[in-house]
Amino acid sequence: MRPARPGEWRAFALIAIAAAWLLGAANPATQAQALQNSGKAPPIPQAGPLAQPKPLDQVGLPVEATRAATPADNPQTPAKIALGEKLFFDARLSADGTVACATCHDPARAFTDGRPVSVGIRGRVGQRNSPTILNALYNVAQFWDGRAKTLEDQAELPIVNPSEMGQPNLEAAVTAVAAIPEYQQAFKDVFGKPANRTDLARAIASYERSQVLFDSPFDHFMAGDKSAISDAAKRGWQLFNSKARCNKCHALSEDTPDPTFFMDKDFHNIGIGIIRHNVNALSCQAEPLVNSGDTKAIDQAAIETDMSALGRFLVTKKDPDIASFKTPGLRNIVMTAPYFHDGSQATLWDVMDHYNKGDGIRDPYLDTDIQPLALSESEIDDVIAFMATLTSPEYANQAAKELARQRRIAQTSRPQRDTAKAFGPKPVQPRPDRSCAATQSSAPTK
Repeated sequence: MRPARPGEWRAFALIAIAAAWLLGAANPATQAQALQNSGKAPPIPQAGPLAQPKPLDQVGLPVEATRAATPADNPQTPAKIALGEKLFFDARLSADGTVACATCHDPARAFTDGRPVSVGIRGRVGQRNSPTILNALYNVAQFWDGRAKTLEDQAELPIVNPSEMGQPNLEAAVTAVAAIPEYQQAFKDVFGKPANRTDLARAIASYERSQVLFDSPFDHFMAGDKSAISDAAKRGWQLFNSKARCNKCHALSEDTPDPTFFMDKDFHNIGIGIIRHNVNALSCQAEPLVNSGDTKAIDQAAIETDMSALGRFLVTKKDPDIASFKTPGLRNIVMTAPYFHDGSQATLWDVMDHYNKGDGIRDPYLDTDIQPLALSESEIDDVIAFMATLTSPEYANQAAKELARQRRIAQTSRPQRDTAKAFGPKPVQPRPDRSCAATQSSAPTK
């Protein structure tokens, strides 16, 4: 068999990406349940063109902020990024060699996995949706609740979480890779010493910092090309910063439109998931855990238990942070379905319907900015048209297909739609009342 020519490798990679995309078109929740029942981890995506480090000469990319996001003790180098990429796709970091970082962060899906919640070793299903690592270097904290301050911290925890990669400790993962001659030489070349837990995390974090994506039609529009986006998207951008109130969270300041990050680097309770749980009882249960400062135990609680619904409270133990989660950026948002921290919303129309009705009327900790929006159907479509313009060229074709898929679903299924609430007055929220003493005294005795 003759070796493939250079151009053919790219064609093969694109075919593999398309195949992965089509496989993921099935119901992700059904896939997750099937994996759990089978006791098997999902297949590991292959590293292809979409996994490559991204260039910095992109329209819209904030060069100074990008440089500032690189810590002084972990500077970017091509060799370190290449080592991090290899580790990112290597299942040998997991306890049984079946799960890699890429299992939940597939480049073909904008570094998400398309499932409502992540699925790890032996088909174990977590509580949280896998967020993208694209542009994660700009986050002030990592994970949905911000329990990791840096990408280096974030890189360590999934390796030792029993529902993710399942290693008993980081040293076990280091031992697995340190036995491989290729890694022995790579760590020596990059760090000047054998593999260790600190440098393992630094390499993975460096690779993640290389995943910066801008250069979208909206970026070109903001750079002066007024034909780069449609009239519907232009109307959506205006609605985004006014009637739709998206700028309340998806801007650094609600008074100034943010064409760069589309996040306020803060945490909010938006009324998702809280009704399914008794968060007052959970918060009382979680207090000793949060007080312990046991990072690994808190991480397990966030991924494996109903305490996941407490969100930021697991980090701060502050009542206003109960069920609050990080504002995600919106770039390449079409590619990252399903949505919210629990993956509960299948389409962007579901997301807009949730906000349009000001959902969370029984949520005593609901963010004060959540209120009925009275958006018409055409206005909802315009906001979604705007969000679609935040797609980078690497994902343009897949995103067009994905948006069409979501639109087809929305034409027959709109479970969050409630026109009466959307055009009604803002309901009066119940006052927060959290008394651990009362909760404990009312708990059944054994």
